[in-house]
Amino acid sequence: MSIRSQLLKGILDGCVLSIISIEPVYGYELSQKLREEGLMDVSEGTIYPVLLRLQKNGLIEGKMEPSPAGPNRKYYHLTKEGHVALALIKEEWEQIAQPVGRILIKGSGME
Repeated sequence: MSIRSQLLKGILDGCVLSIISIEPVYGYELSQKLREEGLMDVSEGTIYPVLLRLQKNGLIEGKMEPSPAGPNRKYYHLTKEGHVALALIKEEWEQIAQPVGRILIKGSGME
């Protein structure tokens, strides 16, 4: 597993929760939105296990809804617990991202 994959695996739940918090989405749409944001490594094969885990943990729920084109789709919505988890992830990310960025810049001699 590449370093990028390992880093992404650690923060992917937060990214998924954040996108779902904006509007309900179905699996393929979610993977497209992640790609649009620059996370090209995230395939549908990666997304569905994340969605299942988040649903099992009560952070999201899936609901079959009519699709504007084709068969019904399972749209995912954040639960109350999902909103709480997302707020915590954002708080933790802010506490980690800046110090790590400073440390990495110092170590690269780019200061």
